[in-house]
Amino acid sequence: MTILGDLDAASFIPWIERHAAKLGLSQAISHMSADRIELEVVGPTELIDMMEMGCCLGPIDVWVETILRTPVDSDAD
Repeated sequence: MTILGDLDAASFIPWIERHAAKLGLSQAISHMSADRIELEVVGPTELIDMMEMGCCLGPIDVWVETILRTPVDSDAD
């Protein structure tokens, strides 16, 4: 999942971690900057959908413009 916008990573990263945990999702952040956060989210598709919606509506001090999702094939050999 790639989140683009005006992101205050200092407050948004803990928010992402907390909400992923509440949904029972595992997540790993691979990149964070003021305008982009890249993370891998693992769990049921419906809960990942909820995580995406939560990030769109998320904390008041960030402005999410776009969220891009790319499925990762975990069975690739």
